[in-house]
Amino acid sequence: MRIGLVGAGARGYTYSKYIQDVLGYEIVAVADINKERLAQASKIFGVPEAFCFSDGLDLINSPVQVDAVIIATLDKDHYVQTMAALDRGWDILLEKPISPDAKECLDICAKAEAKGCGVTVCHVLRYTPFFVKLKEIIDSNTIGKIVAVDHTENVGNHHIAHSFVRGNWRISAETSPIIMAKSCHDLDILLWLTGSSAARISSFGSLSYFKAENAPEGSADRCLDCSIADSCRFDVRKAYLSTMGGWPAAVLTLDQTEEGLMKAFRDGPYGRCVFKCDNDVCDHQSTIIEFENGVTATFTLSGMTNRITRLIHVMCEDGEIHGDSEKGEILITRFRANGYESYQQEIINIGTVIGGHSGGDVKLLQDFAVNLTNKATSDSRSSISKSIESHLMACAAEESRVTGKTICMAEYRARFV
Repeated sequence: MRIGLVGAGARGYTYSKYIQDVLGYEIVAVADINKERLAQASKIFGVPEAFCFSDGLDLINSPVQVDAVIIATLDKDHYVQTMAALDRGWDILLEKPISPDAKECLDICAKAEAKGCGVTVCHVLRYTPFFVKLKEIIDSNTIGKIVAVDHTENVGNHHIAHSFVRGNWRISAETSPIIMAKSCHDLDILLWLTGSSAARISSFGSLSYFKAENAPEGSADRCLDCSIADSCRFDVRKAYLSTMGGWPAAVLTLDQTEEGLMKAFRDGPYGRCVFKCDNDVCDHQSTIIEFENGVTATFTLSGMTNRITRLIHVMCEDGEIHGDSEKGEILITRFRANGYESYQQEIINIGTVIGGHSGGDVKLLQDFAVNLTNKATSDSRSSISKSIESHLMACAAEESRVTGKTICMAEYRARFV
């Protein structure tokens, strides 16, 4: 199989490396706006200069022949690049979100169906052993039907500062609202676990902490110029020098030496004070969902957490489930007859799974490969037709947050017909 790569950043690189090294496919063309990343990808994947492009559309519109393309660029670029790739008749591995715009998502889905192309959305949580087991328990009906869910994405204080305050996803208008950029994963998981589409959505949230009024007295615009950096947990040296060579330091520069990072601190966006950036996305948001089958769910994303994990509480007719994705722990409790009677509990320890997104990346790519090989008989677990509802929910949730209104999803979908 011949594969093109549009976007050679962290996600695109990770997917392509596995596809070439493990699956044995050939990366034959690469595009990236960053010259250093493009050169690195060209060297690692053995792509000749003639098939290296500084613009994704140049690759897609070139004479290059591929069986599929990986699109792992920034959110706003997905629509134009994906529509062009579909015009070529290519199958696509598309990094989430599909697009920040509901109409664009639906247009991509419609064109993929019309062209007979497979679009696999990188909703990796559907593939993690933790959520696969959770789905299996719920579908077994051994503790009755699901009634309600309380789900929390603990984004992590240092993660939100990196990605959503200093980083690429800090401004909604330039990329996506945080509920789309970060948490369309979680809305998708709620859809998958409940087995139903959303009926109504209300959402609330704001940017409350990472703004100028909360800057410590005496702080500077950049960490390297700041007299109080030693006492600040967000000091850029604390955030990145200890992770040199890995995430998140690797995002700042390809030169993963102390000298290279210090230059990035001085000149780049990640060296700015977290209270004096141009960010506008929420640092916390809570969403209430009523599904068409009557199940209700609350979903909270928050950067005000120490750990990066997803915690879920599933309430069923005859028992409940508590899960911690980072620890890989699932606790099943069967209800008792009264407050004194003993009750049954079962602990399932999935454990820590090696690999990106707790093993989800590898399973996603294996599914993608199966569907490339058996297009006529296979359908990805995260195909665009299955993934699109979560994006409509994210758009509706953001509209609810901004307007203060509860959104009826039937009416919302009807706008785009």
